[in-house]
Amino acid sequence: MIDVTCAIIRNEDDEILVVRKGENSDHPLKWEFPGGKIHEGESREDCIIREIMEELEMEVIIYRQLDPVEYDYGHKKIRLIPFICDTLDELPVLSEHVDFKWLAPQNLMEIDFSDADIKVAENYITGLNLIPKEEKPVIQENSDSNVDDTELQEMINSTLGLKAVDWIATSAIENPVIFHKLLEYSYSGERKLAFRASWTLTKVCDKFPELIYPHLSYLIESLPKINNESVQRSFLRIISISDLNKVSGNNHGILAEYCFSMLRSGFSAIAIKAYSMDIIYNLSIIYPELANELATSIRILSEDSSAGIKAKGRSILKKIS
Repeated sequence: MIDVTCAIIRNEDDEILVVRKGENSDHPLKWEFPGGKIHEGESREDCIIREIMEELEMEVIIYRQLDPVEYDYGHKKIRLIPFICDTLDELPVLSEHVDFKWLAPQNLMEIDFSDADIKVAENYITGLNLIPKEEKPVIQENSDSNVDDTELQEMINSTLGLKAVDWIATSAIENPVIFHKLLEYSYSGERKLAFRASWTLTKVCDKFPELIYPHLSYLIESLPKINNESVQRSFLRIISISDLNKVSGNNHGILAEYCFSMLRSGFSAIAIKAYSMDIIYNLSIIYPELANELATSIRILSEDSSAGIKAKGRSILKKIS
């Protein structure tokens, strides 16, 4: 029996990611939930996070594990271990698959899944009303509106699921101290805390982008110094939805240089490239001379890129034209 993990990845619209196998795979042109075999000495949780990053270059946070599904394909028997995961990334890089779709849960059974994945999809759909609802985190405040660092850090590190992140984000909107703590933790050397704090910060800024404006210049100036790719993604997402007229021309230059370097880099993740395109396009509204350079960079990038980044590039080129 081979132990294999798979991820039921949800986006912010509660859609589920499915990916399609190639013609030369063990299940030609079948759809599946992404994942892979557990390495010796590796936990199930570490396996699914590693597999999704290796296969799709996506950041996920595990919400919960579902019951395993066993299936005998004749030439092999597998135990498929599903995890419900949340992500902010919309554009996977397809290194092992030929196509992807985001589907509403009720449409999952319309897909031509591999046999084991059919059972996973059925179990997920059947159990939707049985999955425990996320409990609202309770953030204790004292009389002077201070927040206990240990308590808040533990909450951020243990919080699973977009709904719980939303609740912390709402608390940050209502309490400026929590907002400043999220910003502070985003620069932490503890990678997990920094990732989750910066992710939560994006949820705050989605609702009230003006809260970041007093800190926007520092956010931009810190980008080249950040070596945590997860935090880079979050910061670029925040900047992409911000009014760039709120920062100085010098910061515009820093931002343009940084984003162009991300487009030219062979190592930056697809989400980073996508947000960089959005940011440079926003800058081109202020500085029209950037439009041609952006268009050229997108065309060069599209020559050897995934379907997702090509689609993003076409969208930006259409807006430029």
